[in-house]
Amino acid sequence: MPRRPRFDEPGYVQHVVQRGNGRRPVFLLPDDFEDYRQRLAHALGHIGGALHAYVLMGNHVHLLLTPRERGGVGRIMQSVSRNYAAAFNRRNGRSGTLWEGRYRASIIDSERYYFVCCRYIELNPVRAGLAETAERYPWSSHRANALGRPDPLVTPHALYRALGPGSAPRREAYAALFSRPLPEATLQAVRRASRRARPLGDDDFRERLRQAAASGVRHERT
Repeated sequence: MPRRPRFDEPGYVQHVVQRGNGRRPVFLLPDDFEDYRQRLAHALGHIGGALHAYVLMGNHVHLLLTPRERGGVGRIMQSVSRNYAAAFNRRNGRSGTLWEGRYRASIIDSERYYFVCCRYIELNPVRAGLAETAERYPWSSHRANALGRPDPLVTPHALYRALGPGSAPRREAYAALFSRPLPEATLQAVRRASRRARPLGDDDFRERLRQAAASGVRHERT
């Protein structure tokens, strides 16, 4: 069966997921997490992209990012996954395939789903029982977005900047979004779009994507 073509348009936020081969761990030591972060920062800077939210779990990663150019997400993920896998194998004395095939990416309708995806991503460790709250998990963007901790990986999206007139009000408004869990139906909608690598949005959004892909016009901003 031929592969479904990816929607990889510049200026549109994408929820990217990549899992370990056979759901096996891709991070074993703190050095692994930090190495992945550094390689991701390098790829974002050299290929061009803005990362808004992320979480590094034991056997998979979630990224919410906006590519600068068409095909940018693919080039970023290829660079990070290939270089990280080689370093991980050397560091941990192993060989073989680290990642489970291709990454999966879902373009999202930011007006409706940007903060939904931020919450989905940063609450992942809480749902998995790895942390009591999002701020207690060290390998995510939550401390940057909600607490203002410096994180060179994170670039605020325009919607984040619109939360308040300054950094403190923005952080407070963002943190307030995490006062309750996401509804189950919303969780399933995000998971379904991610699993199928389909756009997360309604029919009108998908039609705008189709037109943007045909014309090469960039519609959103970061």
